[in-house]
Amino acid sequence: MGDSRLLRRAREVTEFNTPELRALIEDMMETMREYDGVGLAAPQIGVDLRVVIFGFEQNPRYPDAESVPFTVLVNPILTPLSDETEDDWEGCLSVPGLRGKVPRWKHLRYTGFDPHGTPLERTVEGFHARVVQHECDHLDGMLYPMRIRDFRQFGFADILFPDAQP
Repeated sequence: MGDSRLLRRAREVTEFNTPELRALIEDMMETMREYDGVGLAAPQIGVDLRVVIFGFEQNPRYPDAESVPFTVLVNPILTPLSDETEDDWEGCLSVPGLRGKVPRWKHLRYTGFDPHGTPLERTVEGFHARVVQHECDHLDGMLYPMRIRDFRQFGFADILFPDAQP
């Protein structure tokens, strides 16, 4: 947090299925696994491109969350399917050690492309919808603390959740 690269809109990907894009995705996957993340955006590792990855079967940081299929999403567009939102706890690899309660759309459709340039479209809800919104926020220079409405629900993860796994 504080790095100017995390506060600007990332550039569209214009070339698909390139060695550079494949290397970026591999680097993002390794970083996400190393930190037990559920998702990661290219700007988080200093790359100014509209690429996010997300997905997991089980995750120690979110033990009660339902699984999310592993996805590479390039040039995403999110469309809420209702005005209904829900608040829930989020953390971020770019804001280590902190958690906050963040409002997110409950239901949405996301479109974009896979790394080969094939169109991708899904309608999702719940934690899957939350994860994709969180990661796509990074592409527009938004960090989750910027969305918190009540800062009494923001703090150090080890204080808020003393029984949680690191």
